[in-house]
Amino acid sequence: MRKTIIWDLDNTLYFETEEYKNKLNEATAAAAIKEFNVPLDFKEATKKVKESYATYRDGLEIFSREYGIPHKDLYVSYHNYKSELVKTIAPYEGLLENLKSLQCPQYVFSTSSKDICEKILKHIGLYDFFTDKFYSVEDFDVYKKNESPDVYTRLCQTIGINPQECIFVDDSYSNLDFAKQCGMTTIRIYYGNNSAKDMPFIDSAYKGIEECIAGLKKDYGC
Repeated sequence: MRKTIIWDLDNTLYFETEEYKNKLNEATAAAAIKEFNVPLDFKEATKKVKESYATYRDGLEIFSREYGIPHKDLYVSYHNYKSELVKTIAPYEGLLENLKSLQCPQYVFSTSSKDICEKILKHIGLYDFFTDKFYSVEDFDVYKKNESPDVYTRLCQTIGINPQECIFVDDSYSNLDFAKQCGMTTIRIYYGNNSAKDMPFIDSAYKGIEECIAGLKKDYGC
């Protein structure tokens, strides 16, 4: 069976440095304070973002639960702030050629908004390769990938493939859990230690993008 690869975007097709991650947390905090008047100072709000991610694997969720901010509204505002950070991303050298060497169809599915996906793909030199083949959770009227397998099923229906024919690659194990429930083969990219190595819903794990591409060829015939 010929497999189709579906890539996550953020921290998968480019690397999020600690500085960049901190800036993303600050973007969420700024959106919560400036756009929704959350009664916290900037330091407190940034701490809330980290708490939210640790608890819910989503930096926005805690503001919906504790302050009643609609998740969609904060999602949109956060991405307005995130837009200014795209230019600080360092693209992987030679990634386009490495992706082209894979013998499987490839798509992108991201938690980032559609506009931000396009902006990032252009910045890292992959937009032409993924034109008409990248999707945001926004396309399915949801704003997370780690809440239900339904969004993965709908993605496959949109692409026109069965989940069992897909390899989903992501750095976030909470996303991979629901991709596996949908029926996909799951691969985790990690960068330090593989903290999710014993999780049964992860089929393979590779350290970094180059090892992942090599593994897709060697272990999955791509």
